[in-house]
Amino acid sequence: MQKLKLVCHSSRLLVFMVSPLLLMPSSQASELPTGFVETLITDQLNDPTRIHFAPDGRLFVLEQSGTIRLIKDGVLSPTPFLTLNVDSRGEHGVLGLAFDPDYEKNRYFYVYYTATQPEFHNRISRFETRGDEVVHDSEKVIVELEPTKTSMFHSAGDLHFHTDGKLYVGVGDNANRKNAQNLGNPFGKILRFNLDGSIPEDNPLFATATGIGKAIWAYGFRNPFSFHFQPETGRLYANDVGAESWEEINEIVPGGNYGWPLAEGKSDNPKFINPIYSYSHGPNTSDTQGCAISGGTFYSAHLSGSVSQFPEKYRGQYFFIDYCNGWLRTLNPDDHSVSGFGKGLAPNPVGLEAGPDGKLYYVSRWNKALYSIAYVAK
Repeated sequence: MQKLKLVCHSSRLLVFMVSPLLLMPSSQASELPTGFVETLITDQLNDPTRIHFAPDGRLFVLEQSGTIRLIKDGVLSPTPFLTLNVDSRGEHGVLGLAFDPDYEKNRYFYVYYTATQPEFHNRISRFETRGDEVVHDSEKVIVELEPTKTSMFHSAGDLHFHTDGKLYVGVGDNANRKNAQNLGNPFGKILRFNLDGSIPEDNPLFATATGIGKAIWAYGFRNPFSFHFQPETGRLYANDVGAESWEEINEIVPGGNYGWPLAEGKSDNPKFINPIYSYSHGPNTSDTQGCAISGGTFYSAHLSGSVSQFPEKYRGQYFFIDYCNGWLRTLNPDDHSVSGFGKGLAPNPVGLEAGPDGKLYYVSRWNKALYSIAYVAK
């Protein structure tokens, strides 16, 4: 019997279907630098895809099958925070969450998920909260993307607000390579919207593209499954899951073309922007190679009241994880040098985030669990 998992074989596309034999978990505990410890918070999740912190510090876990779970004061609520009717086959499901820049006043949050009607397609909706509950019938659909007719894979789905107040979303190429270079559809792109779902007039292609093309912020991606803004600088790093050879970390510029499917990894073509870092596919014993970049986050004081708990040398660094090989590494934004940090993470890690308490958090799809990584040495 097959389990829903992110892929780790030749198709390299963050597919959630793969034989358990290829992803057999290790019994080895995570190996972290001296002074760091990993702690299990809960193992009662169901196929988690991402985690996000609200501005008030509450932690929300997205489950692919249609639910969002609340963890408050370290305790998982037994009742789902939100349940949606979604198509969760392949890479469809609940895939992105972002809190309104003015959340403390308006209590709005946004969800990227795969709607079932009238056809399977990805949607962004706004909801309103009251305390630890979602206001009944508060859903307001703000963006309806094109139907995903060709495939249920390469959906991407990460969702973030920038300090410019705009909403950014990563969209995979729908397993159709040609989509990534086609400026007439949303697939293989990073899109940028206003709060109400309208398209900002200062988008790079607004004056020249038509329809959804006006929302394109950058293009030429295969499956930008995760991305993150650095709060101090506003720089945007997007992780693009590769095909046969390379995983990429790209620094995004407005209107940039990142090459897929005409380039994977570094290219000599001046039309394409090369990744600032890429790593090759390799055996699951490798600490530097992998199969799918499944999360990344800047370690910064990025939330109100947050603290930098890690030693000084880690502050401002970009942490990223590989789904199959279970390692955690850091990239220095100043010189793009990369260093090892941890290995042997809980199997199939996704959703890496830095919390307001200064810890790193991630979820394991295999263990159905949430973990924190803290620095305890003094």
